[in-house]
Amino acid sequence: MVFVCTGNICRSPMAEVVFRWFADQAGLGDRVVSTSAGTGEWHVGERADSRTLDALERRGYDGTRHRAKQFSREDFDRNDLVIALDRSHERILSEWARSPADVDKLALLLNFDARADGALDVPDPYYGGPTMFDEVLGMIESASRALFRQLEPALRR
Repeated sequence: MVFVCTGNICRSPMAEVVFRWFADQAGLGDRVVSTSAGTGEWHVGERADSRTLDALERRGYDGTRHRAKQFSREDFDRNDLVIALDRSHERILSEWARSPADVDKLALLLNFDARADGALDVPDPYYGGPTMFDEVLGMIESASRALFRQLEPALRR
């Protein structure tokens, strides 16, 4: 699966790392490929934003290996799920889809989390401070936990 945000330096790297952590903790890390990408190319090759790395570290995650990349149409072929972090990403990815099968792979991360209470967009923390990064990480953790719980039975087969 691939998590997608704008520049692949804040939200989607968080989701990639957190989802992989859930899979590893359940002993299913070898059955899950969790990656991330951005809709834009501005940060390709860069590390995650330092505030992203700090927020992850404060919660015990390691995001230091992340390097930003841009989503490509071929990512539809490489992934069973394409998880958008907000509706703008979902809209862009829908436009890039080459077939109904590509569109069927799209989902919004918060749609997996009943506790999101109808919210659809994970807010972009880029222009915020450490508190906003921590809040966004909390949202991503909750939704990623819900997504993992939904996929876990199939992964255990």
